[in-house]
Amino acid sequence: MSTLLVVDDEESLLYSFRQVFSGESMRVLTAATGTEGLKQIRAHNPDVVVLDLQLPDASGLEVFQKIQAYDAKKPVIIITAHGTTATAIEAMKCGAFEYLVKPVDLERLSQIIGRAFEAARLIHVPAVLPVDDHEDRIVGRSLVMQEMCKTIGRVAPQDVNVLILGESGTGKELVARAIYHNGTRADKPFLAINCAAIPEALLESELFGHEEGAFTGAHRRRIGKFEQCNGGTLFLDEIGDMSPSLQAKMLRVLQEQRFERVGGNETQQTQVRVLTATNQNLEERVVQGMFRQDLYFRIKVVTIWIPPLRDRLGDVAELAHYYLYRFDRELGLDLRSFAPEALDMLQSYSWPGNVRELQSVVKQAMLNASGHILLPEFFPETLRNNKPSLEPASLGSSGFDLCQFVEGVLERGETDLYAKVLDRVDRVVLARVLRQTHGHQVRASEVLGLNRATLRAKLRSLDMVVDKVVTGESGDPQSKDDESQ
Repeated sequence: MSTLLVVDDEESLLYSFRQVFSGESMRVLTAATGTEGLKQIRAHNPDVVVLDLQLPDASGLEVFQKIQAYDAKKPVIIITAHGTTATAIEAMKCGAFEYLVKPVDLERLSQIIGRAFEAARLIHVPAVLPVDDHEDRIVGRSLVMQEMCKTIGRVAPQDVNVLILGESGTGKELVARAIYHNGTRADKPFLAINCAAIPEALLESELFGHEEGAFTGAHRRRIGKFEQCNGGTLFLDEIGDMSPSLQAKMLRVLQEQRFERVGGNETQQTQVRVLTATNQNLEERVVQGMFRQDLYFRIKVVTIWIPPLRDRLGDVAELAHYYLYRFDRELGLDLRSFAPEALDMLQSYSWPGNVRELQSVVKQAMLNASGHILLPEFFPETLRNNKPSLEPASLGSSGFDLCQFVEGVLERGETDLYAKVLDRVDRVVLARVLRQTHGHQVRASEVLGLNRATLRAKLRSLDMVVDKVVTGESGDPQSKDDESQ
């Protein structure tokens, strides 16, 4: 018989686990504290552990580390009602099997638990020491951001090259720094350089250095970034703008970790982890002969895509409050919150400049403000005059513009356009209807004109969580009768 241990101080959640998972093939053990959970592990050695991060007597991550010390191969699924990108990265970096934010869809969780039992004898993820918190951090609890942060947690300890893709202003350098701070080279230098901002001749010198007299103005030897960053991490932003001749030299240094300074003959040796980023379609540039295919494959050992802010408008409020708190300290103001109308305005805007634009807008509003609350009139006119599109091609306040999405897929040269469009439309429509029905899937099925099985299958395929599955609208444990309606 398989044994599942659930460590959480919410009795309603423990009740749900006992009701759903207990049976002839599985025994469910529960514990309300970290201390009791560790006792259960030593006494019963469960196959899989579900662990809450917020426990009354200890941090869930501390308990997780003690579980790993006892058995590093034991799959641990972490859940929390206070999920942040930092905890998602830390949990996955330390070796969590999965990380979920409450309320949890028990049907989705049952699939994850099934995979965890299958992997119980095979999984082996090394523990990595936690890192200090940083002022500049990734903010957002949307599913797409949680998945991105879990990827960061997985790849950060691995000494591989990473290609970061995303529109301008999405925070590519922030992701690069998150990989660096959570990696094995965090005690070594981190240097960033924008390849598009430096002329080709100077960029080569900036990267590799030059000898005295190598060119006009080279009055002394210069050490480049690859030497300065030896043993550390080098972030090359906008690598898609690098010239073909410099791409060849980049390929060599990535393959051999060797290079020569400009004007020099002596080969230099380095050991640098390279992170790259671009907002361009590199595959298309390869086809056009503007980017080397061998270099493309070399830099994209792992690819991380940062979603534009319009695709995660649910994170806007959290981001806005984060910048309000941060800038309030910097500027010495006494601004405490946003008026509800101001937040509605921010969440209905499409943010073509992404997070960078939101950051700028919040600071402008703070400098224009009087009083302690940010009102709509403090914000730029472009936001105040913005009206969600009612055109058929737009899906309104979801922030998803269908025409823009299609154009983006075509510009990136991607395939399976029809399936991707259906996926995005399903996400918007299902989310909106389920909000309308307060998570009640029976009523949602009626509104959508779908049978219950089809709706549940779509939710599983889209990895969507429905709040009402774990608790009813009153917060009480939902009965099996209600769930089976």
